[in-house]
Amino acid sequence: MPSPRLACRAVILLESKLLLVNAWPGNQSDLWCAPGGGVERGSSLPENLAREVFEETGLTVTVGTPCLINEFHDPRSSFHQVEVFFRCTITSGAVTDDWQDPEGIVHKRRWFTQAEVAQLHLKPDSLRTIPWSEEVRYDPLEALVK
Repeated sequence: MPSPRLACRAVILLESKLLLVNAWPGNQSDLWCAPGGGVERGSSLPENLAREVFEETGLTVTVGTPCLINEFHDPRSSFHQVEVFFRCTITSGAVTDDWQDPEGIVHKRRWFTQAEVAQLHLKPDSLRTIPWSEEVRYDPLEALVK
């Protein structure tokens, strides 16, 4: 069985709004998540995250401290992913409708208020509170949802 996949994700607040992306190819799901992605060998987690955030959003960020570790799996396959979420600060750029993810995975990016986040189809569930708190959390293994 393969080792779990390691990924990192960004918790980015601007004017108390959280940046989320929809990364389901072909617009097949209404599930939102934090920007980020898989870790490449030979690069630190912050280096990987800064690269992924730029690819998915066009933003340059400073990667801060970890605030959440989440892991999930697909019970029907061997897929298992561990994600480390970091608080990030924008250093340049802006989210625009014309930005194109070079990998073609992210097709929507949007800022949400905490009240809006509460109503979203979102994973992990901890993203409903973590961005607006000082809390650091570990979410145990959960099933993958679409």
